[in-house]
Amino acid sequence: MRKNLIVYFSRRGENYVNGQIKDLEVGNSEAAAQIIHSILDSDLFEIETVHEYPRNYHQCTQKARQELSNNERPKILDYVHQFSDYDNVFVCYPNWWSTMPMALFTFFECHDTAGKNIIPLCTHEGSGMGRSEKDIQKLCPKANVFKGLAIQGSQVHDSQIKIEKWIKSLDL
Repeated sequence: MRKNLIVYFSRRGENYVNGQIKDLEVGNSEAAAQIIHSILDSDLFEIETVHEYPRNYHQCTQKARQELSNNERPKILDYVHQFSDYDNVFVCYPNWWSTMPMALFTFFECHDTAGKNIIPLCTHEGSGMGRSEKDIQKLCPKANVFKGLAIQGSQVHDSQIKIEKWIKSLDL
């Protein structure tokens, strides 16, 4: 039996939702990760950075843009210590500046993904997956990177059926 891991990076607090800034108690990518977890026998791992991002939405996006422009690798608090035990790695993250947050670059560079199935799910408010799938393929050249699922963040809480269909279509 294949072992599943759900890795997610999510942002609580001020988020852009349907053209407005709203304060979210649970970030959209965390909500998507929880849905996958309710469907699959899996373990959950939250990627957390050493330095928190600003709670203010606009300040956070500027920090994210700076990290991307400088090709930074934010330090993360912890790693998956038994990463080799997992076959399928679902990765949930928001679209930040047409890719995934730079903390995911840090995560992938710190784990041996050779032979793993990497399955991305990106939350967004109109920009889809961006180039995140290509970036994952570059970071994980010896992994099998599946076509990801993009879910509009404002619709994530109503996406259980969409996520279930997507998971079934993966034929893992």
